[in-house]
Amino acid sequence: MIGWFGRDKNEKPLPRELGPLGAAIGGALEIDFLSLEAEALGGEPAMPLPRSGPFIIAGYGESSLDAATVLSRYYDEDHRMIQVMSASGQPGDAVDDISFYQSWDSVVPAGQSEWNRWTGPGGLIGQPSYDADGILYSRFWGEGPERAQLVEFVEKVEDGEAQRSIHQTCMLYYRPLGSTREMLLINVERDLDLGQSQAGSSVEFLIGYGLAPADVRRV
Repeated sequence: MIGWFGRDKNEKPLPRELGPLGAAIGGALEIDFLSLEAEALGGEPAMPLPRSGPFIIAGYGESSLDAATVLSRYYDEDHRMIQVMSASGQPGDAVDDISFYQSWDSVVPAGQSEWNRWTGPGGLIGQPSYDADGILYSRFWGEGPERAQLVEFVEKVEDGEAQRSIHQTCMLYYRPLGSTREMLLINVERDLDLGQSQAGSSVEFLIGYGLAPADVRRV
C-alpha cells in the first residue's frame, strides 16, 4: 500500500481542492458507515468493518482510465483509501462510483519464480476465483473460466510536497456479505520515479466496500 506520506503535523494544510470531492491534502472527509453496517448484517467480514468518523487526507492520486473515466484516490496515513470514479476528476464533478478500502495483508515474493506464481501467465492473480486462507472470492473484472488480463495503469500521487508516478497492476474480486459485497483488491505497486523494479515490490491485499455519495462529505 502506498505509504510514503510524511508530513509535518504543524504545517498548514494546502487549500487546493482536489478531485470530485473537492478536498485538500491535510483536510478531512467524514465517512458514515451506518448503511454498510446494516447491509453487512448476517455476514462475516474478513476484517472488522470500518468505523464512522473523520478521514484525514495525507495524499491524493489520480489516473485517467479512459476518455470518459477518471480514477481519484484519497489516502490517509493509516493506509486507508477512498476511491472515486467520475467523468473528469474535477471538484464538484458527479460521482459515478465511490468505495472505501483498507489494507489487509501483504506478501513479498522472493525472486522471479515467486513473482511468476502471482502475476505470470498462469499466476494466481487474475484467476476466476481467489482463496484467501479459506475465504473464497470471485473475480469482478473479466468473464469466462480462463485467467483474465490484469488491469494496469499509472497513478500520479502527491502528498502536498512532491508527486510520484506509481504503476499499478491489479485485479478486483468480491464475495457476498449480508446484502452487500465485500471487495478484495489485489495490487502490485511500482514507483516509477525511484526506478523500483518489480522484485522490490510487494503484493498488497485491500478489503473494500461500496459506499453511497451521501456517505462521504467534506468537513
